Amino acid sequence: MDRRKRHLAVICVAVVTAALASFGMYLTIKRIPVREVEVASHFVVVAARPLPTGVRVTADDVKRVPWPASAMVSASFSTVDAVVNRGLLAPVVENEPLTDSKLARAEAGAGLPPIIKPGMRAMSVKVNDVIGVAGFIDSGTRVDLVVTIRKKDDTLSRTVVSNVEVLTAGTRFDQQQQQRPKAKDSKPTSPSPVVTLLVTPEDAERIALAQAEGQIMLVLRNPLDTTPTATTGVRTAALLGPGGEPVHEVVKTPRARPAPPVAQVVEPPARRTYTYEAIRAAKRSEEVVR
Repeated sequence: MDRRKRHLAVICVAVVTAALASFGMYLTIKRIPVREVEVASHFVVVAARPLPTGVRVTADDVKRVPWPASAMVSASFSTVDAVVNRGLLAPVVENEPLTDSKLARAEAGAGLPPIIKPGMRAMSVKVNDVIGVAGFIDSGTRVDLVVTIRKKDDTLSRTVVSNVEVLTAGTRFDQQQQQRPKAKDSKPTSPSPVVTLLVTPEDAERIALAQAEGQIMLVLRNPLDTTPTATTGVRTAALLGPGGEPVHEVVKTPRARPAPPVAQVVEPPARRTYTYEAIRAAKRSEEVVR
């Protein structure tokens, strides 16, 4: 047998040996029984599907799942009967645990009324694409209400209510339509021209009067900006001059006064000096004569 054939035989034997060893190790590990570690858990009621705000929870909307006992959810429920027929105060997603803070009391019912805080009122205003800030208004956003009242002599625009929370955008029918699966032949629906606001009784009166006397406009604001909007409003006279021309603000800068003249001091012309050389006996000197 030559040298090349010996090397090939050694390689084949090594490969077969390694394959048999690997297969034997695989069979050995496969025969080892699986050790299951039991983790202490409790059952928690979670949402079986996404649920919007105001819906009445039913038995089909929730399910019970095991939850690790070491990381229990505070104020959660372990039975389905504890959450059935209670209104939802905040939207939840699928498999999210239901807590007591997200559910209204059983006697409070469902829908929008349980969401209204004590001492507050829910008021709906009619809007359109422009008044509703091009559809950017949604539940939880904050807005200001600006009213424009037109009169014969003058027109006034002013903020009447500021930092108002939006409860819902759209009617209950629109919200139900969004939850249902769309059919193939369904047509797109136009945005609902209704926005429900959470206001005080005094602000509700202001908004009602503003809708009756003029046109309202919603102004979207940053939710972190809680400073009340305090303005004096703007009138037509502030925009247009007496002749109907736009009033441009002219900034007058004070003219600098000329500096007083400085008296010039005229110096007399310098006198000429003459230098001559004097020789006296053996001495030689220079003298200056003016």
